[in-house]
Amino acid sequence: MKTKLILLSLLFSTLSAQDSYPPPSNLITIPTAGGLIRGSFSAELRLQKKGGLNFGMAAGVTDRFQFGVSFGASELIGDDTLQWHPRPEVNLKYRVMDETMNLPGVALGLDTQGFGSYNVGDSLNRYDMKAYGLYLAGSKNWQTPLGNIGLHLGASYNFTETDDGDKDISLFAGTDIEINPELALLLEYNAALNENEYGAEDISISRGGYLNAAVRWTFVDRLHLEIDFNNLLFDEEKVGYFNRELKITYIEYF
Repeated sequence: MKTKLILLSLLFSTLSAQDSYPPPSNLITIPTAGGLIRGSFSAELRLQKKGGLNFGMAAGVTDRFQFGVSFGASELIGDDTLQWHPRPEVNLKYRVMDETMNLPGVALGLDTQGFGSYNVGDSLNRYDMKAYGLYLAGSKNWQTPLGNIGLHLGASYNFTETDDGDKDISLFAGTDIEINPELALLLEYNAALNENEYGAEDISISRGGYLNAAVRWTFVDRLHLEIDFNNLLFDEEKVGYFNRELKITYIEYF
């Protein structure tokens, strides 16, 4: 009986939430309650379809507040006309509540960087996948024998890409699962409730939102390589296959 109690106690402590585990600042696209601490910064390079590239940098101003900017272009790789994004985008995040054993961490943020190409005209003036805009995100983490498991939920409101007439609040959720200290699996769903109306044929919203998956490899300390498989619920009438992207993230301390 005593042995059983010891085993149950060890299992419970293994599956308990870890206060010290820092959740990622974002999964594939969705934001989390995690963020950069004071004295740290990150550089992120996202290689997208049609030769697109997006580069962003962020820094931890305090242990709760981070600030970042990003900019990119479509057709950067290839022989077609280079199409710069119309403006630099911003990324602000403030962690309102720290994660505890019983409660998730909560963060309020603003992210105006959308994903894919920027579409001009047709009353759109928006990215293929809208930015999250103003959002509230919650994150909870548990430690298992394999590694950390994180669960992330949130709601968002985009007020910058509303020329299509859709101003609904959207919802998102995701999880990151560590396989070992180097490998992690990511899965997320963006309900895209603010993309019900659109006019451009190359907008690839499909069957009720975006389901994305990824493999993240910590190649060396602080350097993450990520292969993304986006829009797994693609609309076959608009696109022929799901979207593949490569993301490189480097985090440093100063």
